[in-house]
Amino acid sequence: MPDLVYVTLQGDDRITRFTLDRATGRLERAGDVGVPGGPAPMAVDPAQGFLHVARRGECKISSFRIDPRTGDLSIAGTVPLPTDPCYISMDRRGRYLLSAYYEGKGVAVHPIGADGAVADPPVERRETARGAHCFQTDPTNRFAFVPHIAGRGPNEIWQFRFDPETGRLTPNETPKVFPPGEVGPRHYCFHPDKPIVYFSNEQGCSVTAYRLDAATGTLSALQTVPTLPPGWSGQSSCAQIRMTPSGKFLYAPNRGHNSIAGFSVDAATGFLTPAGHAAAEPVPRAFSIDPDGKFLYAGGLESGRLTAFRIDAASGRLDPIETYPVGTRPMWVLILRLP
Repeated sequence: MPDLVYVTLQGDDRITRFTLDRATGRLERAGDVGVPGGPAPMAVDPAQGFLHVARRGECKISSFRIDPRTGDLSIAGTVPLPTDPCYISMDRRGRYLLSAYYEGKGVAVHPIGADGAVADPPVERRETARGAHCFQTDPTNRFAFVPHIAGRGPNEIWQFRFDPETGRLTPNETPKVFPPGEVGPRHYCFHPDKPIVYFSNEQGCSVTAYRLDAATGTLSALQTVPTLPPGWSGQSSCAQIRMTPSGKFLYAPNRGHNSIAGFSVDAATGFLTPAGHAAAEPVPRAFSIDPDGKFLYAGGLESGRLTAFRIDAASGRLDPIETYPVGTRPMWVLILRLP
């Protein structure tokens, strides 16, 4: 079957589903499911049987079963939260759901029940600081990181050890990393083959590459590169960050400059070289890359439109294919390839 693209529309209280043509990158609308309470971040379990979504307006997380034939979603369970989560992810085994809380000043770890849905109460709830914006485990599933943006937060990355058996967190021996400058780390992604983690910097309009020590689970900064073109001085900020499955290219959106910044990744060192900018819909907050690394889909928070780009295999350049109306405030884009 075709790949599936799910888009949360916070302003419309729904998730819209598209099918993705693997040859052309074009999308076809396939259905909607109502999700009251401002659906925003999503995560899917490793077996791709369940999609989890944070409902920020109602402070809940809901789990949906994914029909393996059609991609249709059916509700499987909902848990209440004390505050709204800005980010959710699954641990590498799919046993726990991790969540970060910007105004809630911390993170939580919920178990996944025998039915595949998120369960309550959480096995861990830990206070960090205001501005917590992302929470994932590393590829070994033994470490986790929580970046905090600058200004409204402390401009820090908190480092934890993660127990994959119990879901519990322990502060690492070096509990915090202090980024170079008031850059405001927001989201991050892992290189598929190298011990390198790339953070988008919200206030710094930049990307910082960190080396991940496989033994200790601690980060050390290697390189910081700007996401804005030279000489541009308007107001802008960074949001999400994604890397192609091959590890050849990395992308980060500029909210204000309204572009997607591209970078080529050195095959030996993992260092980044700017690869240009693609014009995007106003306020490109949410985006994703297909499993083959051939297409990128970016939503405009203000325009309510989703643009499909083809990724040039040699240079990483983004070439627009088509733009689709999706709805009010697209907050997350998730792409699945079902078996």
